[in-house]
Amino acid sequence: MVGIDRCRVRAVGYLVWPSGRLNLPESDDVAAVAAVKAAMAVRDGWFKPDASSSNETLADMAEWAGASVIRDGDWIEFGYDDGGDPKWSDQATAFYVAIAPFVRSGIVQIEGEDGFGWSYTYADGQITQQGWNGWDGSIEPFGENVSLPPLDHP
Repeated sequence: MVGIDRCRVRAVGYLVWPSGRLNLPESDDVAAVAAVKAAMAVRDGWFKPDASSSNETLADMAEWAGASVIRDGDWIEFGYDDGGDPKWSDQATAFYVAIAPFVRSGIVQIEGEDGFGWSYTYADGQITQQGWNGWDGSIEPFGENVSLPPLDHP
């Protein structure tokens, strides 16, 4: 069960610091963006598909997922979105899940405002979560909330 403090954090937002690098061929960028838009449109968060026309690249869409993305050839590099408001939502999870079919390999680490960290490992179009998502308490994307890890988490 989620504690009241966790609910309070979700109500105002949960800051995240993503980092990592994924092999996502530049030739798949348009298809990946379409998949991300479709996935995010049906989840809770700040992205509204009809409200903005500047959501044409993965870098644009990553901002709605609390990340900054820079494309380097067939690689995308994730970093902290210091120019925006990098908060997690179901749409952030949807972003990372939706790009999976287009990613050949790589890892993205997420550190939450409370120090909890988790990561997404990609291989051959699949995504696997390692660690406990500090925002929703899951141990897999869109999974059920599980008990908090011990307070002495690494």
